[in-house]
Amino acid sequence: MPTQPSSSPTNSSPASAPISIAILDDYLSIAPPFFAHIPHLTIHAYRSTLPPSSLPALITRLAPYSIISTMRERTPFPSALLSSLPNLRLLLTTGTRNASFDLPTASSLSITVAGTTGAGPSRPTPALDDVSPPPPPGYDATTQQTWALILALANNISRDSAALHSGAWQTGFNTGLAGKVLGVVGLGRLGARVAKIGTAFGMHVVVWSASLTQESADTQAQAAGLPAGTFRAVSKEELFRTADVVSLHLVLGERSRGVVGEVELRAMKRSAVLVNTARAGLVDEEALLGVMREGGIAGVGLDVWWEEPVGEKSVWRTERWGEDEKSILVGTPHMGYVEEGIMKRWYAEQAENVERWIRGEEVTNRIV
Repeated sequence: MPTQPSSSPTNSSPASAPISIAILDDYLSIAPPFFAHIPHLTIHAYRSTLPPSSLPALITRLAPYSIISTMRERTPFPSALLSSLPNLRLLLTTGTRNASFDLPTASSLSITVAGTTGAGPSRPTPALDDVSPPPPPGYDATTQQTWALILALANNISRDSAALHSGAWQTGFNTGLAGKVLGVVGLGRLGARVAKIGTAFGMHVVVWSASLTQESADTQAQAAGLPAGTFRAVSKEELFRTADVVSLHLVLGERSRGVVGEVELRAMKRSAVLVNTARAGLVDEEALLGVMREGGIAGVGLDVWWEEPVGEKSVWRTERWGEDEKSILVGTPHMGYVEEGIMKRWYAEQAENVERWIRGEEVTNRIV
């Protein structure tokens, strides 16, 4: 197998041909130190995200760069954008896939696309000296974020914290989870972890996805160290009708887009809550807004949004949720993976790939 990728630099040295990298959507300014040690690399970091509709502005911003570092599914790279970046040779993402990249176009343009695993680079780097190692198998930040939202809704964390700071004291009841029904939509790796934690709170777990059988649910339960039958496979209609907490864990695709719509939302109990840490597109936004404005469900916990970052004038920011009988909203700015260790390990892996690419070596975790 040849080790030099087709889109690597020419044999001229970096000193004679400086290379530039654009770092996109680095909201917390984490990335630059991981690339700073690479000789003759010009670094430009952009914290602000340009929306996909701003294609001309994106092209103007990115046209000069031969390397672009991205955070998974923040700035999309459709064919129209890739085809307008003649200097781009190396496109880096985090994770091992990126559904917002047009990979066939990247391949046709000889643009190398590479991801990260989160395990960290193959060689030690001083930038990671104070970073904890990867979590043990079976644990992840998204599951933690999911349960943070569920508990925030059940225990009125946002409301009670605001009340305390405003001089008030107790303002309402918490909701006990023991004996309640947890409905998990999508019983993959993350869904199964969320479901298992639900049993620790004494919840009954019902599960649904388009192809899920009771046999598959039993396999997932046993893999989690629970008895067969702990996760009960039900119809979509039964899950939304009976669950006190609905948590979404499907991969977004054409079949799953809008899987939670008007019918499902209006089937939910008025006392129920909906939590989404997967992808916003799983839910019909207008249907959800309508139900929440009527107080059709008790609350909603969202970590993913239909436009990210959420616009300053978006109704998700400006409407007074939880007042005038509207549903409560607990929202977080897509934090389900923004854990210091994983973010820094991702960027360290990207920096190592930049070095490999400059040397004409094959990059790791190559996608295209």
